[in-house]
Amino acid sequence: MLKLLHFADAHIDMANYGRHDPLTGLPVRVMDFLKSLDTIVDAAISEKVDLVLFAGDAYKDRSPAPTFQREWGRRIMRLSRAGIPTLLLVGNHDLSPALGRAHALETFSTLEVPNVRVLDKPQFLRPADLWGLPLQILALPWVSRSGMMAAQDLQTDAPAEVYTQLEEKLGSLVSLWLEKADPALPTVLTAHASVQGAKFGGERNVLLGADLVLSGSLVRDPRLDYVALGHIHKPQDLNEGAQPPVIYPGSIERVDFGEIAEDKFYILVTVEKGEPTQAEWRKLGPLRPFLDRYIKLDTRENVTKYILSALPKPQKLKDAIFRLILEYPRDWEALIDEATLRDYCKECFEFHFIKRPQVEIRARLADNQNIGSLTPLELLDLYWKSTHTEPIDTEALQKLAQEILSVSG
Repeated sequence: MLKLLHFADAHIDMANYGRHDPLTGLPVRVMDFLKSLDTIVDAAISEKVDLVLFAGDAYKDRSPAPTFQREWGRRIMRLSRAGIPTLLLVGNHDLSPALGRAHALETFSTLEVPNVRVLDKPQFLRPADLWGLPLQILALPWVSRSGMMAAQDLQTDAPAEVYTQLEEKLGSLVSLWLEKADPALPTVLTAHASVQGAKFGGERNVLLGADLVLSGSLVRDPRLDYVALGHIHKPQDLNEGAQPPVIYPGSIERVDFGEIAEDKFYILVTVEKGEPTQAEWRKLGPLRPFLDRYIKLDTRENVTKYILSALPKPQKLKDAIFRLILEYPRDWEALIDEATLRDYCKECFEFHFIKRPQVEIRARLADNQNIGSLTPLELLDLYWKSTHTEPIDTEALQKLAQEILSVSG
């Protein structure tokens, strides 16, 4: 019987809210993520697990600052010094888009850190590759479209066709590995990818139409004893109540308001050939709260008092990341006492006040333009502007529309 610890999507340098800690110099939000990571490392050591399996995305981007690399390295070195074998799967946020460039986890391979192995290419690991553990692992790190096209000599430029061919190639590869696997040993598949049927969380880095998607039948193969996934931030078991467990543990901290209601987890897995795999969800926390309020004003009377009555109590706001979205007729702007609202929310870790004055929605064209002269993407861009869509949302929606149009065209 083996005990594994599975976690994913650490994104430890996610410093998109808040301030810096004066003692460490680190963004306080980064310290939130490191707190969860410390909990995971402590659990691995105290539970004396046989293997830690990280399923990708140590950072939020491919070029982490040296300070964040240091903090990630400190935690991984604790596992190394404790003699706990650790596998680090490369995710899309760890990988450079340029062929031949080092990825964010490559240092551990270069320095040959004891008890740590980086998985940056599809591979089948046997006991000899796993410090003698009686285990087999099928590893699928993030596969970039350009990298796989070059490796497999794929000829098409259409994104949908490329991903279809990649899915077929990877499916054939996993089937081949399973045919070669020793049936007397437990077999684990780990992948940083989307899986058909998975429910997406609020993360902006995952866009439908721009993702390699593994088939559900591939990950539910009965020859597998456990499937350790990363990439999607919403915790879920895609084969709940059946074998093998097919688990996304989710990110280790709430990344943004899209994950406002989600608990965060790591997974303790007990695997033994011939026995049902046991996957124990361990909740991380307490996490920094994210709070959200949407208020639409429909009266001019006592506007500020009305808004305050709809806000959470001050004790609930303390140390929280709070977003207030206020919608109102534009000519009521002077009735809103923003200073009073901000004073009420002064105990928040961070307060986002988003004002949405209502205006007549009318798309205006330049004098020398007409509707017929605009492309579909230009029309969409005009529409987002007329509805005052947030720039970050506009960028994501335009990118998705462009890929949909390229496929349908």
